[in-house]
This record gives sequence, C-alpha cells and structure tokens, in this order.
Amino acid sequence: MRTMIDLGSQRDSLYIIDTATAVDCTKDVRFRPSFRSFIECVVPCCGFQLSSDTSDVPDSDSTGGGSTPPTTTVTGTFYGHRRGHVRFCLHDSSRTSPILLLEFTIPTACLAREMRHGLLRVALECDRNRARCSSLFGVPVWSVYCNGRKVGFAIRRRMSEGDAAILKLMRAISVGTGVLPGASKMGEGDILYLRASFERVIGSINSESFHMINPVGCTGQQLSIFLVRS
Repeated sequence: MRTMIDLGSQRDSLYIIDTATAVDCTKDVRFRPSFRSFIECVVPCCGFQLSSDTSDVPDSDSTGGGSTPPTTTVTGTFYGHRRGHVRFCLHDSSRTSPILLLEFTIPTACLAREMRHGLLRVALECDRNRARCSSLFGVPVWSVYCNGRKVGFAIRRRMSEGDAAILKLMRAISVGTGVLPGASKMGEGDILYLRASFERVIGSINSESFHMINPVGCTGQQLSIFLVRS
C-alpha cells in the first residue's frame, strides 16, 4: 500500500489522499502547475530562507561557444525521508540502476520548500585541483548552492539496500511526485520523492547541466542542476 497524491486529475483545488490506498503503478503521476501547492501541503515550514541572489549560479547559456552542446535525456529522482537528508540520483531510465547517487546535507523538507517558489537552481561545485577524476560523476564531494547561496555539501554514495528498496517502489513511475510510507530507525517519517525527465547538456569535461522537462501542458516549475569543476 502507498499513500500518494494524484496531481493529474485535479482541476481546481488540490485533493490530498491521506489514507492508505492501492495504486496502479503502470500509470504515471503527472505534474501540474499545482506542484507547488503539493509541496506546501506535505512539507512543514523550516527556517531555510530563499535567497534572490543567483549571481553565483552558472548560467545555462555559458556552457560553450557558438556551437550547440550535445544533449541527451535522462531520469532524475529526488527522494528522502521527510525529516532526513535528501538524495538525488540520475538514471538512463526509471528502470535502470543509478549512474550517479548523491546525498545532500540539506534536509528533504527544506529543499522541497525551496521548490515551491517555482524556480530552483542547484549548483554543485568542486575544485579541479582536488577532484582529479576524469568524470564529473566520480567527484566524491561537492559544495552545494541553492539559488546562489551556499547551503551545504553533497557526497557521492554507493547505492545501499535502503536506496534499492525505495527505487524499486518507484520503478514503474517515470514522472511524478508523491509520498511513500517509509520505516526509519531514526523516526524520520515518510519518504517524499520527485521524479522527472531532465535534459542533460554536456558543456565540457568540467561542466554539465540538467534541466527538468515539464510534461506537455504543464509549466511553472523550473528546476536545473549544474555540475561545475572550477
């Protein structure tokens, strides 16, 4: 049994299903502009203030010269216990193992609160003199900036049994947001997740960016992630 919110069928107000219910996992849970309302409903307020200064965030148009950088489409998933730390992983598709798994020092609730404003730019930066691995996906530690303000760090992780169990529950979901019941020894609450398709833009060996693709007919949520080795 899972507790989920269907964002695709609501026309006016957002209706929250707060009882256990069976879910047909062969159908996607669709985004709508009411995504921000969803975040407000499921995430308690915290003291993480939004900064309007985005001067430290790399610009998506600065990835190269006059030529268009190569792009592909990947699946990105944010997930984490409500009172725990958020994790982010990238997959070639929703049914494959992650090609990158990062654990942020940011609480899940605080990152979700940032998302409700409709614009979120997450910049991950590292020093090329300290991170000498050839692939950006091999960098062990990143500094994290949300909308231009440093908020902590991200650490590359190997997928644990707990991660595998959570991702297995979401295997049939290609795009959507929701809440999964999660048993945590630390009492961290249910698991919040956001899964979407991202356009992957490779600027150089030292820079890549991922831009969330809203489903057809859905606008209002802008989410970009930048990996920069400076």
